[in-house]
Amino acid sequence: MFIRSYLRASTQDQDASRAKDALQGFAEAHEKTIACQYMENASGAKADRTELRRLLSDSQPGDILLVESIDRLSRLPANDWKQLRSEIDSKGLRVVAVDLPTSHQAMRADSKDEFTARMLDAINSMMLDMMAAIARKDYEQLRERQQQGIQKAKAEGRYKGRPVDSEKHRRILDLLKAGFSVRKAAEHAGASTFTVQKVKYRMKSEQSTAVS
Repeated sequence: MFIRSYLRASTQDQDASRAKDALQGFAEAHEKTIACQYMENASGAKADRTELRRLLSDSQPGDILLVESIDRLSRLPANDWKQLRSEIDSKGLRVVAVDLPTSHQAMRADSKDEFTARMLDAINSMMLDMMAAIARKDYEQLRERQQQGIQKAKAEGRYKGRPVDSEKHRRILDLLKAGFSVRKAAEHAGASTFTVQKVKYRMKSEQSTAVS
């Protein structure tokens, strides 16, 4: 059994590796080992995600696609989810989500007779579609509330855009000045490489201005 874990965070400032320990612990509890890990910062509402595409390309029939929850795999519209499900099924992948107990039987496939395994697969397929639909609805409601909040703040003259995490940026700056690479600074600061690159660019711009 070859287990491929997929970790995703929605924005560049979020930590995509947050669930790494939880997935590792889940696999160990089932006496299994995660063989390969795919991690990225990308919206679950988009099907064209680099690491997800790589996972699908690498996969072989019978592999496990392990996620923390279905919304890490998909917040896609119905048609896009159907397309992704079709790709997953055509590759022979079995999806296991920590928060979806009906999917856990795939981690114990050898202990089930064929009839029971097929019945559980059918139930799990239905539950996957249901959870994906719920994830999409949650996404749409969140976006709607965000837009309502922004519109209200604009109307009241309070909207200033997304606040900057000054403390995190200072920590990144200190790490860069200490000689850490972009990737290492991101790991130590709990930030994305995109955020570190922004801080690095700002640092270079300020240094250039000071020299001139």
